[in-house]
Amino acid sequence: MGELLGKIEQLNQITSILEPSEEERHQLFQKVDALANSFLNKLPETPTYSGASVDRDLSIKETPQELSDLLDLYKTEVSEKGINAASAGHLGYIPGGGLYLSALADYLVDITNEYAGVHFASPGAVAIENEVINWLKSTFGFPETAIGNLTSGGSIANLIALTAARDKYGVKNEKITKSVIYLSAQVHHCIQKALRIIGLEDVIVREIELDEEFRLQPSLITSAIQQDRSDGLTPFMVIASAGTTDTGVVDPLKTIGELCQREKLWYHIDAAYGGFFIMVPQTQSLFEGIELADSLVIDPHKGLFLPYGVGAVLVKDKKAVMHSHYYTANYMQDTISDSNPTNPADVSPELTKHFRGFRAWLPLQIYGKEVFRACLEEKLLLTEYFRQKLVEMGFKVGPKPDLSVSYFWYPAKNQDSNAYNQQLINLLMKDGEVFFSSTLINGLFVIRIAILSFRTKIETIDKALSMIERAQRMLNGKFKNYRMQ
Repeated sequence: MGELLGKIEQLNQITSILEPSEEERHQLFQKVDALANSFLNKLPETPTYSGASVDRDLSIKETPQELSDLLDLYKTEVSEKGINAASAGHLGYIPGGGLYLSALADYLVDITNEYAGVHFASPGAVAIENEVINWLKSTFGFPETAIGNLTSGGSIANLIALTAARDKYGVKNEKITKSVIYLSAQVHHCIQKALRIIGLEDVIVREIELDEEFRLQPSLITSAIQQDRSDGLTPFMVIASAGTTDTGVVDPLKTIGELCQREKLWYHIDAAYGGFFIMVPQTQSLFEGIELADSLVIDPHKGLFLPYGVGAVLVKDKKAVMHSHYYTANYMQDTISDSNPTNPADVSPELTKHFRGFRAWLPLQIYGKEVFRACLEEKLLLTEYFRQKLVEMGFKVGPKPDLSVSYFWYPAKNQDSNAYNQQLINLLMKDGEVFFSSTLINGLFVIRIAILSFRTKIETIDKALSMIERAQRMLNGKFKNYRMQ
């Protein structure tokens, strides 16, 4: 026994480093806080895109390293490389916001190490997660009986919803190849990915022809359903979008919802990007009918400007969701109680559940809803301003978007338009002051606008316009000695 106790004490001496004293914690935090403040203070002048190469050794060493050296690595190889997703100039993809209050919320959650999977383990954490879900149900007109979950993002949220639809309609075995889903070519690609993951790779997917503004046409969905039924197939789901990632439009939600009710089909709406624009009076009418959905996905890390890592799903049919995700185990018998609310782990593939809800709950409590509404309205107006300025510069723009995603291209004369705009985006990325991305719309190479960072202001848009002008001057060869700064 003495030898055993001696060995334990020896190991204790080694492992005690993992529990720093208050003074040591203070010193560590000061170094991290200094880097955080330096990053935020320099953010307005920092390029939004800086290439994608890693130039220093990031391998894990056998011997302990100094925090100061590792923070320097973080600064030079992480925060200063690739897309600066915290930047006001991140206009290429729909960004995660990065509210400072959410970072503080995550810090507290990580310090107290809350497990938000089951009520028994952390009733307060689960209660807060459920209050965020309740707020979302109220915002989108879902009944109190609906069930929901906070996920890592829209991909897992969509997976949960589509799995519920699969199980509601019993789409398995030989039924898969005869079952039909109706959607838009503009639907987010995580939908197809989720279908593969949940065993529906061989389901029939009908891409419905869109109207001139890239919206689903309900009459064509109805015709397709009738034709498929007459051919002995089984329609079971329609997927609509409330804010497409390429064109920024909202499908006719109410008409499609009424169609699904008539035809007794599962109605899923992916509103990961655009859903929170329901809070803005000028766009609220676009979301009429969203309450008809059987399942709905929204991303607080988009429309509420939170850091990456919090999406949400709402589903009306609790039984269908629980069929997929509710399991018990002997070792968890102490956590089971009829009086407990629904456990987040029972609504998700994740048993290990990070306490994501606090990063949403804290800003909503401290700031209130109005500031988020104002910020969303501001992004709509900035999109309109940007498009008008681009037209004045001779660019073509896509159809007027419903929300804050759009696209543009330059109608180059005497050369291939796609090649010209490809060269233009290359120069814009090389500059990097503001970040744009590109996409293809019916074979046309275009440059995307995605305005959703809470930091993006009119000064950002003016900076972007100046950058585009610089790139065009270089591309047109008007200033042969011009060098991008």
